[in-house]
Amino acid sequence: MYAFDYRRPHSLNEADLALKAHPGAKLLAGGQTLIPAMKLRLAEPGHVVDLGAIGDLKGIAQQAGAVRIGAMTTHAAVAESAVVAAALPGLASLASGIGDPHVRNRGTIGGSVANNDPGADYPAAVLALGATVHTTKRAIGADQFFAGLFSTVIEENEIITHIDFPVAERFTYAKFANPASRYALVGVAVAKTKSGVRVAVTGAGASGVYRLAEAEKALATDFSAKAANGVKVDASNLMSDMHAAADYRAHLIGVMLRRAIG
Repeated sequence: MYAFDYRRPHSLNEADLALKAHPGAKLLAGGQTLIPAMKLRLAEPGHVVDLGAIGDLKGIAQQAGAVRIGAMTTHAAVAESAVVAAALPGLASLASGIGDPHVRNRGTIGGSVANNDPGADYPAAVLALGATVHTTKRAIGADQFFAGLFSTVIEENEIITHIDFPVAERFTYAKFANPASRYALVGVAVAKTKSGVRVAVTGAGASGVYRLAEAEKALATDFSAKAANGVKVDASNLMSDMHAAADYRAHLIGVMLRRAIG
């Protein structure tokens, strides 16, 4: 590790002032990505602003037709929440499968969504459910939020405050996890609402999480595993790496889609 300035504000206003005073400062949410990156010198911020003491960023509440989750709410809290279990049990199940107990008790939903790791689980839920990401500056719809690998439309000095997940008639998530990291080699989230079906894929897209339009079209008229069998996945826009080739990921998308539908 190397020397850096560490701030731990107790309010959003203090955090905002710290960011404005130190351009290029990094926000510390759960630290499950930033701290390892700093140890490896892949990230070397001169200033770190820890959001852990800001109580307004934590918590889960039922809203009108939605579940509101504070950005600093841990994965474990989402997994164990009675509110989430009642309204969106698939989201609680997703959270319970993130990493290991250490990661789930330190990592936060806001940190995961802001980092937008291509193998992360939450981005698929945000996109499939058409969630709204709220920041200190604005409200951003899921379809506009993600902007490629490790990238979102979040600007400098902008902090995610909470995420509103609409309650769906049905929401499920199935993933094929890397056995070491528990990141998704492929994860498929399916949401069925009154306005239609949305399907999001994580872990596979060369540009990160994305909606699978072919599956949405097929399931809109026949929400069944049989309909999913006919969905063809184009491997040309998928990533290949040391863990899996693009054509294998294309196959896994079909498998996880059918599992998510059940």
